[in-house]
Amino acid sequence: MPVDALRAEADLYGTMELAQQLQASDVGTGTLEALAEAVDLLCRAYPVVPAATLRDRTQKRLAQVTRLLSGRITLDQHRELLVITGWLTALLGCVHYDLGEREEAETARQAAYEMGRQVGHGELMGWAHEMSAWFALVEGRYEDVVTAARQGQALAGQSSAQVQLTLQEARGLARIGDRREADKALSRGADILAKLPIPENPDHHFVFDHAKWVFYAATAYTWLEDNDRAEEHALETIQMHTRPDGTSNAPMRVADAHIDLGIVHARRGDLDAAVEQGMAAFDIERKSLTDLVNRVGDLDRVLRQRYRREALAEEFHDRYVTARRALSARRPELLD
Repeated sequence: MPVDALRAEADLYGTMELAQQLQASDVGTGTLEALAEAVDLLCRAYPVVPAATLRDRTQKRLAQVTRLLSGRITLDQHRELLVITGWLTALLGCVHYDLGEREEAETARQAAYEMGRQVGHGELMGWAHEMSAWFALVEGRYEDVVTAARQGQALAGQSSAQVQLTLQEARGLARIGDRREADKALSRGADILAKLPIPENPDHHFVFDHAKWVFYAATAYTWLEDNDRAEEHALETIQMHTRPDGTSNAPMRVADAHIDLGIVHARRGDLDAAVEQGMAAFDIERKSLTDLVNRVGDLDRVLRQRYRREALAEEFHDRYVTARRALSARRPELLD
C-alpha cells in the first residue's frame, strides 16, 4: 500500500477512534433521568423544607454530579450535566441567602450564571439575574433591582424566569415609587404569564404561575400604597396557599401576605388587626429570616410612625428587634 494511502488510513483510524471516545460514557441514560427528577424534587421542596436541610441535600446532590462530570461522558451528557449543575447551584444560592449566608449565595449565583452561559441556556442565566435582583431588593438597592431584572429579561426568553424578572422589576419600581412604570411591569408580567403553559408542578421554585403573580402583586401594591388592591391580592394569596387543615403549602408567601395586610390595617387606623397580622408572620414555619426581617421592618416603620406610644406597637417592635439580632450575627451588612 502506498505511503500516502497508509497515512490516510491512519488518519481515518485516528478520527474514528476519537469519534468512538466521544461517544463512550460511563453514565447511562437512566442516571441522567434520575438526576433530573431529583433536581425537580429538590426545587419543589424549597417552599416547605427547612433551609438548612435543603442546603445539605442540594450540596450532596451537587457532589454526585461533580463526580460524574469528572468521569467519562459524551459531549451531550456533559452539556446536560452542566444544566443540571446550574439548576442545583441556583437553588443552593437561594437557600444560602435564606440562611443569611450572603457570600456563599453570591458565589453560587455567579456559578449558575456561568454554567448557563457555557451551554447557552438563557432561562438559567435569567434566573441568575433574578437572584441578583432579589438580593438587591432585600438589601435596599432598588435601582440595582430594576437594572438586574431588565438585564435578565433580555436573556430569559419567553419563560418563567422572564415573568419573575418582570415582577421583580415591578417591585423595584414600586420601592422607588414609580407607580406608572410599576403598573406597566405588572401588566407585562401578566401578559407573558398568560402565554406560558399551565405548569404541572407550580410548587417548583423556578416555575412561575398565577399564584406567584398574585403574591408579587400584593407586595408591589403595598409599597405603592394602593391599599385596596394590596389587601385583595394578599387575602387571595393566603386563601390559595392554605390547606383545609390550616397548614400552608407556601409558608413564606403567606408570611409576606400577612405583613402586607398588617401594613394596610395600620394605614387604616386598626392597630389591633395590624399587630395580629404581623405576629402571624412571625409564627409561620419555613421562613427566610433575611426576607422576614426585611418585610417585618416595613410594618414596624409604619407602626412606629403612627402608634409610637402604643403598647401593642412596642410589643411588635420588640419582637422585630429580636429577629434583627438573630440575623445580625449572620448578616451585619444588612443592619448598618
